[in-house]
Amino acid sequence: MRNDFASAKSPDEPLQSKLNGAEAAGLSREEAARRLAQYGENALAEHAVSLLQKLAGFFWGPIPWMIEIAAVLSAVVGHWADFAVILTMLFVNAGVGFWQEYKADNAIALLKQRLAPKAHVLRDGQWQEIAARLLVPGDVVQITLGSIVPADVKLIEGAYLSVDQSALTGESLPVDKKPGDVAYSGSIAKLGEMTALVTETGMDTYFGKTAHLVEEAKTVSHFQRAVLRIGNFLILVTIGLVVLIGLAALFRQDPLIETAQFALILAVASIPVALPAVLSVTMAVGAEHLARMRAIVTRLVSIEEMAGMDILCTDKTGTLTQNKLKLGEVQPADGVRAEELVLAAALASRSDAPDAIDSAILAALKETTASLEGYRILAFHPFDPVIKHASADVEKDAKRFSVAKGAPQVILDLCKLDAGQSKDVTEKIDRDASRGYRTLGVARKDDTGSWRFLGLLPMFDPPWDDSARTIATTKSMGLDIKMVTGDHEAIARQIAGELGLGKNIVVAEKVFGDGAAQDRLPAIRAADGFARVFPEHKFEIVNVLEGAGHIVGMTGDGVNDAPALKQADVGIAVSGATDAARAAADLVLTAPGLSVITRAIEEARQIFERMTGYAIYRIAETTRVLLFMTASILIFNFYPVTAIMVVLLALLNDLPIMMIAYDNAPVALKPVRWDMTRVLTVASALGIFGVFSSFGMFWIARDYLQLEPAVVQSLVFLKLLVAGHMTIYLTRNKGPIWERPWPSWKLVVPCETTQIVGTLAVVYGWFMAPTGWPLALMVWGYALVFFLLGSLIKISVYRLLDHRSALQSRHLNRIEMHAAAPGPRS
Repeated sequence: MRNDFASAKSPDEPLQSKLNGAEAAGLSREEAARRLAQYGENALAEHAVSLLQKLAGFFWGPIPWMIEIAAVLSAVVGHWADFAVILTMLFVNAGVGFWQEYKADNAIALLKQRLAPKAHVLRDGQWQEIAARLLVPGDVVQITLGSIVPADVKLIEGAYLSVDQSALTGESLPVDKKPGDVAYSGSIAKLGEMTALVTETGMDTYFGKTAHLVEEAKTVSHFQRAVLRIGNFLILVTIGLVVLIGLAALFRQDPLIETAQFALILAVASIPVALPAVLSVTMAVGAEHLARMRAIVTRLVSIEEMAGMDILCTDKTGTLTQNKLKLGEVQPADGVRAEELVLAAALASRSDAPDAIDSAILAALKETTASLEGYRILAFHPFDPVIKHASADVEKDAKRFSVAKGAPQVILDLCKLDAGQSKDVTEKIDRDASRGYRTLGVARKDDTGSWRFLGLLPMFDPPWDDSARTIATTKSMGLDIKMVTGDHEAIARQIAGELGLGKNIVVAEKVFGDGAAQDRLPAIRAADGFARVFPEHKFEIVNVLEGAGHIVGMTGDGVNDAPALKQADVGIAVSGATDAARAAADLVLTAPGLSVITRAIEEARQIFERMTGYAIYRIAETTRVLLFMTASILIFNFYPVTAIMVVLLALLNDLPIMMIAYDNAPVALKPVRWDMTRVLTVASALGIFGVFSSFGMFWIARDYLQLEPAVVQSLVFLKLLVAGHMTIYLTRNKGPIWERPWPSWKLVVPCETTQIVGTLAVVYGWFMAPTGWPLALMVWGYALVFFLLGSLIKISVYRLLDHRSALQSRHLNRIEMHAAAPGPRS
């Protein structure tokens, strides 16, 4: 493969000669616009589906077919009112699904625009940053460490560049490049920096010619798989019971077409038509909320993974700490003032283009009474990795002297301290190192010609102000946080202690020696952090923990973090991350620190609660309606509702169900996992209770009040509608209905509006027999009483389940304790 790749042809000579003319000053804005029109945007072509095609898709499929057949059958038997309402149902379902998918697609497109790759390009003689999609052949770009090569380019200037082109060639090692070589779109700069000339863009690039232009397969998360299993289960149950109703009707020789029409409508009303829309709306709403928190979701299903995340492996530098050196308590030598020590170090720093160390020293100088005013730098010698110090020749008031700062041992050698003094200073350096400080030595040379030791400057990377508080909060949410850093274990241990992470810091290479993954698991689980970590260690940490059943989050910012970010259930690129890290991540933070992650976890857990509530509601409602209808028809030979009522019930349910995505929801105290047993138990209890309450209303209306069959059907319809909407309030939490957080007005208003519309339809006889207000209010009172009883049943079921879980936990603990106890084993 490597030879094939190497032989890929370079830009042809005629094109190359045209492009080379732009190298000096880059393209002009006008020429770039002309070439953009000529060559098109620097992006892969996608199969775009028109809005009309998308809309048409909502009228094609098993569920739309069932609705359409029901409409045709209504027209055949001349039930024109049914025909009109069924068509309305068809268009409402299609319209709601289309609108919500359109909104979700737009939301994600807008979020991803904020993450679009950038390119550093020379235009009109000036370097500027533009979106990579606007590059054209002939542009001059700069390729820097960690950036993704934005197009096919010819390298024209620079000493060295190493690129990872494994995405194109499968090569595991980076490839060295020199001026004149070609670098291909999608490869990643691993080392070095070069200026390059864009030769091909978009579909004309090597990547564009070889890539399969298909949509990326969407990953289905744990939670989505569970919800889709529920949908499939409900579909099978519905079809089974509907077939049973149909067979009974045929046995009784009911009209065939009307029986088929009713069966189809009942199936459509019971099958969770809104399931995909509820999923997409809830995820899109969550992504918008996270974006406002400055956390951009690149893979929607990762929101659900965050809800179950129980281990977070976090970078130290830039995430827990500010990645900004700060001066600790200065340690001047005997007879030297602190201001004098800091001033000398500042004079040995480059003030016009300071590095991280120089910036920290200059910032500390501003906090003293000393100033650089009046000092003139005659010669500055920047830090040299060979001699390991920086120095400057300075003049003030016609007096000349020199200053130096650098590695403490080097400065001690310059000053030629005696053995006793050197020992004292070395002990201070070792003590600072054990506390995680990096220490600099500072010296001054006057006209005597000998260097005088001025003291030590301990430096450290301070934690963010909210890091300790955020870690405590995150731990209280049930997450185990492990710090992962390339720094020395002394520095890692000091920071971990300050932040309350624990001090069990292990050196990565000691854990990842020879041995199987299960042998490393206990050490990885027990560690509070890992020091001297390499990229392969990060990847292995995630791999081992995921293999043990944990849902793992990993933060990172560099190119080398990309494999671990991709492997993690939730890869998180922190603020300031490279293009490669952001491309591999599921969540991209645009604000510094860890607090954004905790807010994202809270949002994810709220989304999980909404989806759990919806799943319980959907199962309970389908159980209630289908079992009640089936039993009524089989036992009493009575259709409790008409076909048109079933359609109206489905229509009036759709809007409140959609609003579940906007409801207030509690934040779980611990990571949440899908518990199908709990969901099915609670939903079945509420559903079966609903069947009995529905038969109660049926008995009161038909036998006690002895009303006409058509009026009985109207009252049963109203009871199913009102009680069904109240079930939404029941399933949104585990406690009493008045427990906070209270329902959002965005849920309450649609629920109550549709209940009122349904009540008016029953009272005044829209598509059904009128009942008048007294009977309608009786149904409302009946539903409210059973709503309160349903709340008691729900609370009791949850308590029984919690008690059962506690017994199981104690039993497992006893087994583990017995297994760990010393003694003979049979």
